[in-house]
Amino acid sequence: MYKHILVATDGSELAGRALAHGIDLASTHKARLTIVTVTEPWSSLDLGREARHGVQNPIAEFEAAAAAAAKRVLGSAEQTAKAKGVPCEIVHVQDRHPAEGIVEAAQEKGCDLIVMASHGRRGIGRLLLGSQANEVLTHSKVPALIVR
Repeated sequence: MYKHILVATDGSELAGRALAHGIDLASTHKARLTIVTVTEPWSSLDLGREARHGVQNPIAEFEAAAAAAAKRVLGSAEQTAKAKGVPCEIVHVQDRHPAEGIVEAAQEKGCDLIVMASHGRRGIGRLLLGSQANEVLTHSKVPALIVR
């Protein structure tokens, strides 16, 4: 059924559930697996605040921190997939808003399913999807599976 599954992760516990589900689907369907994390662009407000605090090159520091975080998140996800015997490709999309980066990665990689987490709200909030999940569902031409 599925030939190439994209799993989006931010390294959170809830994203870990989506990762596990995506790995199981890839294994069951003998599908290719791509794991993506997206780091957002720096904001001019953050840049101004950092400059006022004497940071010499706030953009470079932000990019280094984002790259380190992505490496940690993707490394952990890759190890999880390998432990279950599922080979994967890892992708770090930089300078994009999460939903935009996830949709772009799915299109560029030729994926036929996106697996991602929603937030874990309770009460009335449980009726709504997370904003990133909602944006992916709204803008993607690739089917998406939202895991809670």
